[in-house]
Amino acid sequence: MINVTYTEKGVLAMTINQISVFLENKPGQLAEFTRLLEKNQIDMRALSIAETQDFGILRLIVDDPYKTVNVVKEAGFICAITPVLAVEMSDKPGSLVKMLTALGESGINVEYTYAFITRKKDVAYMAFRVNDPEKAIKVLIQNKVRPVAQDDLSALFGDK
Repeated sequence: MINVTYTEKGVLAMTINQISVFLENKPGQLAEFTRLLEKNQIDMRALSIAETQDFGILRLIVDDPYKTVNVVKEAGFICAITPVLAVEMSDKPGSLVKMLTALGESGINVEYTYAFITRKKDVAYMAFRVNDPEKAIKVLIQNKVRPVAQDDLSALFGDK
């Protein structure tokens, strides 16, 4: 069953909080950042890095996004919280292409995506940034793809 919640304005609230952190592109920077997370008992659930010559953008899904932002900012890193879509899909060939085709045929552009794992068997999880999240969620639900909300993450990772 897909639980859908709405905000005051009727916009679907089926997103997760991704933290984007700017890191200088130099040896040891990623180790220093992950050491900061370890020191503060922050559990990383997903990680993606996009890089340029001088810096990288680290995209994270963590157990406590608000605590993480405070810790990261106090340590002098530049960061922001971005709502992204996350979905649960069958872990078999063709599941991703079916979902991406439905989004594309509905005029929804996927700006970036990355996968993450949980302790749940036979399913795959992906995070997406899209140009129209509300429309994307409707398309996903119509195509029997389960969106994952921030509140679902604890259960997926065995926290509850």
